[in-house]
Amino acid sequence: MARWTTWMRWIGAAALMSPLAYVACGGGASGTGSQGGTATVATPSAVTDVLDLNFNALPAYASEALPVHYDAQVQAGANTPGDDPITDKGATLGRVLFYDKALSTTGTISCATCHVQADGFAATSQFSEGVQAGVFGTRHAMRLGNARFYTPGSMFWDKRAPTLEAQTTQPIQNPIEMGFDADHGGLAALEAKLAARPYYPPLFTLAFGDPAITDDRIARALSQFVRSLVSSHSRWDDGAATTYDPTKPGKGLGLPKPNFTDAENRGQQLFFAPKAQGGAGCAACHVAPTFALNGDSQSNGLDAGETVIFKAPSLKHAPGAGRFMHDGRFATLAEVVAHYDHGVQDGPALDRRLRGPDGQPQRLNLSDADQAALVAFLETLEDPVLPTDSRFSDPFKP
Repeated sequence: MARWTTWMRWIGAAALMSPLAYVACGGGASGTGSQGGTATVATPSAVTDVLDLNFNALPAYASEALPVHYDAQVQAGANTPGDDPITDKGATLGRVLFYDKALSTTGTISCATCHVQADGFAATSQFSEGVQAGVFGTRHAMRLGNARFYTPGSMFWDKRAPTLEAQTTQPIQNPIEMGFDADHGGLAALEAKLAARPYYPPLFTLAFGDPAITDDRIARALSQFVRSLVSSHSRWDDGAATTYDPTKPGKGLGLPKPNFTDAENRGQQLFFAPKAQGGAGCAACHVAPTFALNGDSQSNGLDAGETVIFKAPSLKHAPGAGRFMHDGRFATLAEVVAHYDHGVQDGPALDRRLRGPDGQPQRLNLSDADQAALVAFLETLEDPVLPTDSRFSDPFKP
């Protein structure tokens, strides 16, 4: 009933406005938006009063030029569904939703509150405070860069959401995080709240062809924006562009980089080489060039007897994240490396690649120098562009 009321409210509002206010060439009325064409009229004042957006010059989300090592095979592994491709219009709406604190019951929390651009769309704190003052969640806000390259597409640390579309609205409905649970009206209440903001009908029309605000469209737009957060400007990427060769083993991605120090190249060697060849075997789970998790990976033995299969975000921009693991227990990359070197615990969910020849949890027993080299290599994955890219910044005017 709430959705019907919201829809009828905006049918009436649209009838009172000039038809050109919502018309965009090539906009169409499909459920996923349209990429073709540009807006034929000025951006509505309801939008420009609040947002730094121009419908005639949208940021490029769908056609971003990626480096050569993000090749066709990498692109084919993306988890983007056929019915929700990234479009400039849809991702623009998603960006507004991502930064809008109206998505919380108190008007104090947005997606960007916990997933901070300056920190690689992660949180530097171990846990995040939500709509209830002094109440924190129990999972660390993971990095979002390269989320689209986790091929299975399941989201959250415990993979409970089968797709990004299924994940994006769950924090909104969480009573601790953003507060729109059943006791506070759920997503129907959110739809009504967004419909009362004049900038949203034009944005939904731009993305989807009409002003209807639904939870499905909110999820699709947010997913398009999150999938557009690609990290490809690290020092490792600069070096990989010179060593990439699809005819070589591993496409040349593990070859020494001309822009690396000796320690960084040693760390890369350890990262890429299998344990049987004297390496640490990290690349078997964290797959270059996106460094997203291999789809068949299981848990990493943080705790003895672990039964939950936890996933991990891409390692790109990990140095800027500040906290690591699903509960944020590690504050440094050195602690992360030490865990894989000698801290892996046994349990039913432990990944097979973290077991030694005897079936017990692996013990790499790397020297202090080699552990430091691995840290040095991981630091080359920091991306200076992702935290500052204006396409991904807060679109709301001060």
